[in-house]
Amino acid sequence: MNQINLAAANENQAKSTWKFLLSELKPKGKIFTPFNIISFPIMITGLVLIVIRFWKGLGAVTNLSQEVPWGLWIGFDVVTGVAFAGGAYVLTFMVYILNMKKYHSIIRVTVLNGFLAYVFYAGALLLDLGRPWNVINPIIGNNFGTSSVLFLVAWHFLLYMIAQFIEFSPAVAEWLGAKRIRKILSAMTLGAVIFGITLSILHQSGLGALYMMAREKIHPLWYSEFIPILFFVSSIFAGLSMVIFEGSISYKVFFGQISEKNRHAHHEIIHGLSRVCAGTMFAYLFLHLLIFLHGRHWGLINTPMGYWYLLEMFGFVLLPMLLFFYGYRVKSGLWIRIAAILTMLGVILNRLNVTVIGFRWDMPVRYIPTWMEVCVTLAVIFTEIWIFRWVIRRMPVLRDPPAWAKSH
Repeated sequence: MNQINLAAANENQAKSTWKFLLSELKPKGKIFTPFNIISFPIMITGLVLIVIRFWKGLGAVTNLSQEVPWGLWIGFDVVTGVAFAGGAYVLTFMVYILNMKKYHSIIRVTVLNGFLAYVFYAGALLLDLGRPWNVINPIIGNNFGTSSVLFLVAWHFLLYMIAQFIEFSPAVAEWLGAKRIRKILSAMTLGAVIFGITLSILHQSGLGALYMMAREKIHPLWYSEFIPILFFVSSIFAGLSMVIFEGSISYKVFFGQISEKNRHAHHEIIHGLSRVCAGTMFAYLFLHLLIFLHGRHWGLINTPMGYWYLLEMFGFVLLPMLLFFYGYRVKSGLWIRIAAILTMLGVILNRLNVTVIGFRWDMPVRYIPTWMEVCVTLAVIFTEIWIFRWVIRRMPVLRDPPAWAKSH
């Protein structure tokens, strides 16, 4: 009799769980917003183009060639996107390792943003592979060089996505009301954080190492044997700039979900992050100066690519660094946000200079992305934002966790 009652209770619980999940799929908030009206058609068009890409091949939608096999989808979606996701490992290091508790309120939203970025940019990587079904080779060891940088990056991507999911999973358990599972997952958080930080440091620099073998193909102003170090250092202020930018938008859009305590802490958090950005940008600029002097590239400055290099260094590194420092000194959120936007533009410019603009710059016919490549890239970004918004509105990411979770 007890077994029958237990089976009936489990069946009822399963039905209620499915009913809850189906109800959560319903949209919350306004449907016909400017963002939805603009992004939805682009997402549908991008989906159609992705089908065409897998049906007819890369040549049907891209301008890629044997000379330029990696284009916008690698240079922006993967190399640039992963840098912007760097805020997750930087903030988890600050909170869990350095014990800087004032940043704890934005940990979940930052980890969520990082996790979604890796999932979608790893998915975008499939679009660029001539034989996407071979993506499993680094995992199963089938005809794949274990000493290659790609092997290293592939495993780091996979393991880091798992680590980030574990870091965020307590929020999922709280959403589902799974108390026992939440307790187990919370106990795994610190180990996942330490593992994730290690992986991030390695693969942020590993992405730069992918281009170390392209010495003759990358413009001398952007090529250096220190590309891995430059990619790692820039991922720190790139990730934190994204945290400032995304956090400022979330603060306005999801204001009702943020507790009064965290609302007051928002401005202090922004100011603290601006100081870290200014310091790391100074180190990055100093490294570039040393590389420039050591390489003796003075003769390249008075050229069109030299002017482009100066624009990147002065307009999108030095200027936002000074704005970050000034915003921190005068406690101005406006200047800090402007600096964050300029920094993000500078990171995009730098990554594209290495991967697209400065790659085979001397070719008579240059690679220019098609409108279809741009559309697919926008579709990937918009889809990530839609899922991010869906999660924020349902799970305890910005709002406080339930009372029962605090007691565990």
